[in-house]
Formats: sequence, C-alpha cells, structure tokens
Amino acid sequence: MGIYDRDYSRAQAPSGPQFRGPGSPRNWSVTTWLIVSCVLVFMINLILPQTYYFPNDWVPFDVNGQPPTAELMTQYEKAIQIQKIPEDVKLRTNTVEELGVFYAPEGSPPKLIGRVAAHIQGVPWVYGYFSTATALFDFSPVWGITGFEFWRFISFQFLHANMEHLLFNMIGLFFFGAVVEQYLGRKRYLAFYLLCGIAGACMYLLLNFMGMALSKVAGIETFPFLLSNDPRQALIGASAGVFGVILAAAYLMPRATVLLFFVIPMRLKTLAYGIVIFAFAAVFFGFDNAGGQAAHLGGALAGFYFIRRPHHLHGFFDFMGRVDPTSRSAKARRAGNVRRSSKPGNSGGSQVKDEIEIDRILAKIHDRGLQSLNEREKKILREASRR
Repeated sequence: MGIYDRDYSRAQAPSGPQFRGPGSPRNWSVTTWLIVSCVLVFMINLILPQTYYFPNDWVPFDVNGQPPTAELMTQYEKAIQIQKIPEDVKLRTNTVEELGVFYAPEGSPPKLIGRVAAHIQGVPWVYGYFSTATALFDFSPVWGITGFEFWRFISFQFLHANMEHLLFNMIGLFFFGAVVEQYLGRKRYLAFYLLCGIAGACMYLLLNFMGMALSKVAGIETFPFLLSNDPRQALIGASAGVFGVILAAAYLMPRATVLLFFVIPMRLKTLAYGIVIFAFAAVFFGFDNAGGQAAHLGGALAGFYFIRRPHHLHGFFDFMGRVDPTSRSAKARRAGNVRRSSKPGNSGGSQVKDEIEIDRILAKIHDRGLQSLNEREKKILREASRR
C-alpha cells in the first residue's frame, strides 16, 4: 500500500485513524476499533487451545502417493463406512494431523487406500472462517450435515492467516479508512466496511458454487472466472473490506498521491483501479489465491457502489431500532423533532440550516474532492460526524 503525499495530508483531514480525544477507548474512531479488533483476534487465536479443522474432509491416496483411481475410490468409500477414526494420532506436523489410516476391506495383503487428514487451528479460526460448505450446505458420510452458519459472513473479516497477511490489511485500513470514515460518519462507515466484506464473501460463494455446479453437470473442471476449488476451502481476512475502503477513498480524493510499497508514487485512483484489474485477471486465469481475489472484487464493487449512494447504508443497522441513530426509526424521530423545534420561538430552525449546509459541503466534496474544503467547512463536517 501507499501513504499520502505529505503536503496533501497537511491540507486535508488526517490520513490515519484518529483518537477523538484522550480517555477511554469509547472515544476511538471506528477505524481504530477495527484495527485493534483484528489484532486482538489474531493474538487470541494463537493463545487459545487448538482444534481440528477439516478443509477437504477425507483425503485419499494410494501407497505410492499418487491420485487414486476410480476403482480405488470405490474401495475407499466402502472402507469409510466400516472403519472409524482411531483415537491415536498417526502423524503430526506443524499444521496437519493424520487422524486415521484406511485399508481396502477386501483382499490380502491389506492395501492402503486413504488417510484422514485435518488441519490444526485456533478455536476462533475454526468457528469463524468462511467457506461455501459452511455458508450454504454440505453433507459428509462421516461428519454429517453442515451449513447455514451465517455469522461467518462477518467473523471471517477479523481472521488472518499470518502476521504478513494481518499487517498488509491493517496498513491499507490505517491509511485509507480515516478519510472514508470522516465522509460517511462513524455508523455509516462501519456499515460500509462490513457490507464490503459481506459482498466479498458473496462473490466468492457465487463463483465457487457456479464452478462446482459446472464441474458436476458438464464435467468441466476449470472455466474462466469460476472457482472449482473444494467447497470446504477456507476464506479469511479483512481484504474485501479494505478493497472497498480503497475504492471509496479513490472516489473522494482521486488526485491524491500515494506511494506504492512506500516507493513508487502514483495517484490514488490509478492504484485503486490497478488492484481491481489485477484481481479480475487473477480470478479469470485462475492464479494462486483466486478465491481471495474473488473476494477482493466483491468488496471493491460494494465500495464503488455504496460510496456513491451512502443513503443506502442507513438500513444496515435497522435491526437496532431506536437505539441506533442511523436507523429509520431514529431518523424519523429526529425529523419530527426538527419539525417541532422549527416552529416560531424554538431554536430548531438552526438545525435545519445546519443540515442544508452539510448537504452543500458533501456536494462540494463530490464535485471537487475533499481538498477543496476550507477550514470552516472541515470543522462543520467533523462536528456533524461526531454527532
């Protein structure tokens, strides 16, 4: 990722997540809270006891380590109906355990036809990652029915594979999140970020489901822009939300100068659309991490859409009703208060004027960019965001 050009940063709102004043964490910005949450989840995942995670369920192979033949697979299916997973662990590496060894039920001497393998991960990772099998539906003759675990559309956004993965995403959120949060306000920004992540999961889910369907119906293993990977393959990371934030920042200040890898200067708009093009190519040609790049595309598309239509973000927290100031019930309540207070003898008329002034400032940002605001307009926008 890059950083803002120093002169530009001084001319407009700060580029990183801002503490809204000394004191308790309740005064932190949403961007700060998101970064702290991702770091804490990463640390907790390392500290808590580990458990088994089955990305491919059963992993069969013959004695020579070659892919199994159709005949061998038939024997394997018979074997797993007879044998159970033994309690003793046969093999262990850093992240993989072999939980069972299976032999053909017929013939002598016994022939090795498969091993049951499981990855080892922390509890938050195991119960928080996203996959097609956990989000939709999957059935295993051994593990039974899985699916409909809808919390994973949110939880996977706070999980990361390693320190490099975490650091890369948090750098992007640090440098680009603050300006989007200042533009949208805290509640709408949180809704924006989570919706971009959800859109990334939905994009991955759609392409993987279509890829699997095409593989089973037409027998086509690979097809451009579709994912035919195992439905249990895990998707994790904040990248989808971060891609949405980058696209939003590029819309708000397209001419801002950023440094790619802290070295190569370019305009933010160029960087944003460049990473989107790369993600599209990675999915189309089936590069490594094509599933992750599909999620990046989904997040970027959501960011492109919602930053241009921020009023659609109000409904995200409607389930909180009157508690949430962005909900429709709260909006209606505020509108009623404004109408009552704007009568003669009340001071509510100034509130209406403030809303008109904020609309004018937002329109100015849309037309000329954030850098066009003067100090008075920036102050009005910051105060409105706090409210």
